[in-house]
Amino acid sequence: MQVDERAAVTTEWAEVAAAAAGDSGAFEALYRRHAPRVYGLCLRMTGNVATAEDCVQDAFVAAWRALPGFERRSGFGTWLHRIAVNAVLARRRGAAARLESTVGDVEVLVSLLGGVEQAPALDLERAILALPEGARDALVLVALHGHSHEEAADCLGIAVGTCKAQLHRARRLLEQRLGLGEQTT
Repeated sequence: MQVDERAAVTTEWAEVAAAAAGDSGAFEALYRRHAPRVYGLCLRMTGNVATAEDCVQDAFVAAWRALPGFERRSGFGTWLHRIAVNAVLARRRGAAARLESTVGDVEVLVSLLGGVEQAPALDLERAILALPEGARDALVLVALHGHSHEEAADCLGIAVGTCKAQLHRARRLLEQRLGLGEQTT
């Protein structure tokens, strides 16, 4: 680990300790550092901008409440991702959970990605949003956010083998939808 990385980790742990003691300024610093990744995770899992924003808010509120009990068995970011995944899963299970159209969200992705020049990235985002929930969740957590199969399975409340199978399914479906499978010439 380089000196800059060590300093950043030390600073983050100091902010975690201060926030756990009730320092809202320290928690705001943690929020600013982690909110973009948490939002990306929630957006990819939900496929809906408004729902993702709600899940981010739910996750940070839950993190603020749970922070005094944070035991540092994992990194703060990993712990926060688990809370965010739980927020997404809770929304899915909730009485208000229903299938939501992603058409408006694709337009938002176009604007976020810079328009037409990013068509391949947009195709990938559309293909990810079209995946079945289980496959999408495994792909987002393992392939896009770098969690291990064990961490992802634990977050999702599934067996490690199921997580691996869902990731394989997601990759296979993406290859099919994006025309990346074996092609004959």
